[in-house]
Amino acid sequence: MKIVDVRGKLCPQPVILTKKEVDNGELEITVIVDNETAKSNVLKLGSKLNYTTTTENKNDGMYVYLSKYNGEEHDVIKVQEHQNVQNIKEENKVYVFGQDKLGKGSDDLGKMLMKGFIYAISERKPYPEFLIFLNSGVNLTTTGSESLDDLKNLENAGVKIVSCGTCLDFFEIKSKLEVGIISNMYDIVDIIAGSDNVVTI
Repeated sequence: MKIVDVRGKLCPQPVILTKKEVDNGELEITVIVDNETAKSNVLKLGSKLNYTTTTENKNDGMYVYLSKYNGEEHDVIKVQEHQNVQNIKEENKVYVFGQDKLGKGSDDLGKMLMKGFIYAISERKPYPEFLIFLNSGVNLTTTGSESLDDLKNLENAGVKIVSCGTCLDFFEIKSKLEVGIISNMYDIVDIIAGSDNVVTI
């Protein structure tokens, strides 16, 4: 049985770390979480992938048990094959980040959600072809960004990361760019026009 201890880890890490063990072919997984949200998310993942799920509250955390017996191993392979087919359809995807926060409301929460969103992109394959950063979104590619490590990992994996030069100039942070390249609006429009799968954040 594989034990995944995700106590103290923020969303979406509990689900992603559990999913990695599923992808590795683990049929018996124990996930230890420390909050109801993480517990619920892991249970949903297990149910989605046809695992039997049970939970147990202990003094040191909440234990989520995912089980798929050997007789059902072919189902795991089926799920993985289905996911691979789905992922092929996402090639050439372009994400456009128009701000450095995700959603409206609390700025602090928005920054936390954006960090989690970019982390999730870095953990999900296949990767998009481009990440484009506009307006305050360029703060994510410059010094001080909490997403730099994830973005650098994506760049090292072949993802093209593009920041708007006009935006960097406007915020006077062009010299602080730490990942990706500087581009112009014509090239950015060209990238977007050439893709049939653009997601605006």
